[in-house]
Amino acid sequence: MAPATAWLLAQLIKTLIYTTFNKHFVAERLVGGGGMPSSHSATVCALSTVTLLKFGVNSFEFAMACVFALVTMYDAMGVRRETGRQGEVINDMVELFQNMGKDIGPDKALKELIGHSPLQVAVGALLGIAVSFIMYNMQFFA
Repeated sequence: MAPATAWLLAQLIKTLIYTTFNKHFVAERLVGGGGMPSSHSATVCALSTVTLLKFGVNSFEFAMACVFALVTMYDAMGVRRETGRQGEVINDMVELFQNMGKDIGPDKALKELIGHSPLQVAVGALLGIAVSFIMYNMQFFA
């Protein structure tokens, strides 16, 4: 439950931040990638933290969860972030050519909010860890 809760909270926070800064609500932000905080990081760090608390630091399960988390966060900051930057450049080029009267490119713009900055990943990671500790302690003392 902790990873799902961390993902949901990250998506809600991300949507709230986006709406506040852009002055309009975009429903896609509720499930879309990119933005602050990283829901990918929140999810995998929640999974790693719960695994640590349940199985211990020397367990195979915790090692696997950590590797999964590191690969996911690295990908969010690397390949996915670069894909978003490329989408931005391609969208700008298509718009430039369309302004020149040439119809080249896709009918709709490519997604630009795909990856994450290191700060977005770090905040997502902290959110996932915090959610896990809170939920684990609630279940532990219930």
